[in-house]
Amino acid sequence: MIQRWLRDVAQLSKQGAARAILSYFYLLVIAALVVGINVVSRSRTQSHPDNFGLVLYLLVVEVVLARSVVRLDRGRLSLTALAIGPASLLLNPLDATLVGLMLGVTIVGGGRWGILGNAVLSAACASAGSALGLGLFGSNFDSIVARVVVLVIVWVVSWILLATSFSVRAGESVASVIRHNFTGSFYIAYAYFTLGSLLLGYLLDGSPAGYLMATIVFVLAFALTDTIAGRRMNRVLESELSDADRHLFHSRAVEGVVHNLRNHMATAVGYLREIDTKRLDPVERDAIDTAKSAANDAVTVLHSLSQGATPRVTFSVEPIDLNELVSRALDMARPRARPKHIEFGLHETADDVKVKADPLLLREVATNLVNNAIDAAPENGRVELSTGRRNGLPYFSVVDNGHGVADDNRHHLFEPHFTTKEHGTGLGLFMSYGIVREHQGQLLFEGNSRGAVFTVVLPPYRH
Repeated sequence: MIQRWLRDVAQLSKQGAARAILSYFYLLVIAALVVGINVVSRSRTQSHPDNFGLVLYLLVVEVVLARSVVRLDRGRLSLTALAIGPASLLLNPLDATLVGLMLGVTIVGGGRWGILGNAVLSAACASAGSALGLGLFGSNFDSIVARVVVLVIVWVVSWILLATSFSVRAGESVASVIRHNFTGSFYIAYAYFTLGSLLLGYLLDGSPAGYLMATIVFVLAFALTDTIAGRRMNRVLESELSDADRHLFHSRAVEGVVHNLRNHMATAVGYLREIDTKRLDPVERDAIDTAKSAANDAVTVLHSLSQGATPRVTFSVEPIDLNELVSRALDMARPRARPKHIEFGLHETADDVKVKADPLLLREVATNLVNNAIDAAPENGRVELSTGRRNGLPYFSVVDNGHGVADDNRHHLFEPHFTTKEHGTGLGLFMSYGIVREHQGQLLFEGNSRGAVFTVVLPPYRH
């Protein structure tokens, strides 16, 4: 069993390295296409020189807009599309490429892949849109129909490139990427980008008044998006704070009750053990045995509650790799999944996701979440495990394609003895939340009607 697990881990590690290499090869291919677009469009670029002030203006605006980010259901969007769109409409392919490449410079803390990926893919969209507009419409490119067509094509190309890059990077199917990321909020955001890009395309006519009006539009867009982002963040923080407050309240209550009951139960168990059942008749002997069994069960339950309230964490000297953790959790869960024919998906990151943790307790968290996902998934359903980094912090997520969690039950998830299972104890999530809390991490519920998504975010291992 151990040898098989080691082989699986080695195989998955190789797969992760192979995906990383393939992802950079993918970027290399896209970069070659960008170069090809500029070579083919060289004559048009030379015949359509751009105003240096306009190019510089869009570059500066893009850097500023990158500071405003809105989180969607899964992922986030920045306002930089409001610079990419006008660049596709107003600049020649070479200058549009430069504006697209600038997006990589604006990515702070995104890692090598984030910087290169955003720069190359944005350059591809901007240069392709510019070349397409000049090639298809030429002098008629000022018409609103032509500009709408180009913008729609630019956005669709960007979606295809992004979905493909996520698929190559994470090993997830393109259909799954689209299903989980291209939500209603995503399309509304791009409709907003289209209208904004059209307006800016007409305002940026090279005149001082045009620059002033465009700047006002950018400031309004920045303020509006910042307000939306702030409200979404406040809702998330309120939800997380509410979860933390409720768990802390229940933990303190449980600790007090458990402390008193364990003392009383210890006394009762002690006296029961002193009874010599050999001197009793069969009926009394059975009664004493039943009482002992019930008392021992009560002690076990109290011990579980105590662990869930304030678990004793013993940090390992060696770092714990979340890739290995979820791989092992998945392997251990296969027998439970077989009766329902559950299909597993594992998406390991090539990033460093080592954490300082108690390996046994953290493995218990992963096992609880995977088992819950299996129970929630329908027959022939799917459970997906993934690892990565979120805002610089390692995380792992467990996703199922079940019915999700009803709104009425959302705020009871991490309470002791709350369960929607017919034979559940309601201690799994309560204990898991306590374990993650003692690790100075977060256990987040991010699901919706398409299924439940539980994510564990932990502090990174400090060398």
